[in-house]
Amino acid sequence: MTDIILLDGGMGQELIRRSPDAVTSLWGAVVMRDHPHLVQGLHEDFIRAGAKVLTLNTYSLTHPRLDMKGAPEMFEPMMMVAGELALAAVEATGADIAIAGSLPPLVGSYHPESTPEVEDAAKQYAEIVAHQTDYVDFFMIETMSSIKEAEGALIGAHTAGKPLWLGLTTSDDDGTLMRSGEPLAEAIAAVRDAPGLAALMINCTRPEAVTQGMPILAQCGLPFGAYANGFTHIQTSYVPGATVAELSTRTDLTPDAYADFAMQWVEAGATIIGGCCEVGPAHIATLAQRLESAGHRIVKALP
Repeated sequence: MTDIILLDGGMGQELIRRSPDAVTSLWGAVVMRDHPHLVQGLHEDFIRAGAKVLTLNTYSLTHPRLDMKGAPEMFEPMMMVAGELALAAVEATGADIAIAGSLPPLVGSYHPESTPEVEDAAKQYAEIVAHQTDYVDFFMIETMSSIKEAEGALIGAHTAGKPLWLGLTTSDDDGTLMRSGEPLAEAIAAVRDAPGLAALMINCTRPEAVTQGMPILAQCGLPFGAYANGFTHIQTSYVPGATVAELSTRTDLTPDAYADFAMQWVEAGATIIGGCCEVGPAHIATLAQRLESAGHRIVKALP
């Protein structure tokens, strides 16, 4: 029996399905402002599915993203709303779970060339964690496409004094390479001794690519895991400021199919498993069942 931390799944795509509104590039923030009950409800659904970690719905709340769309005023109030909605979901379900802060790419996902310089990025991440820290147990640095991007986030997030989990996103075609083209092994070597770093993951890439990268991740010397997405491929038209309408969803990644991949990662030694974009409560519920049937224990914290 192995203790496995089961994360939640992706918020954005599922909220698109549940909302009557058209998607925008600030979707996570807009739906939280206009339909907060949908966000809390989805948090609750992930908890009921078996997730032991909720991630704040703050992926779109960075200054560059908000400034790009002329909405800088959303930063502080929506940070607070995100924290309150996660806490409300925990209270409503009576669950004993952990809450993670979400630290996304500052400008745009999958585009390492858009990353600010390390010192500038660190200052921005330090501001983000200052607004989230009262609500969370640790911080999830997500979808880092390059060593530079990860370094800026790690330095800034460490200022909060809480554990840091780092998610690296790899090429959809070759899971041994970062989206920047840097070898995954090189990226891991560059960051694994960063102050506060408690876990390493691959996230927001195709599960096939995660499987390719898993043997490399297994050598990191830290607890490790993965949470993959359900997109067919990251299109070149998906640039900073674009909406997810540019991306297409796989039709073959059923809950059982996703669980098949995830159980392979567990067999490779992963102890942190969850889902990213297009992985919903049904996927997490199936994964919870598969983990328990295999004799694993689902927990909320690292040993």
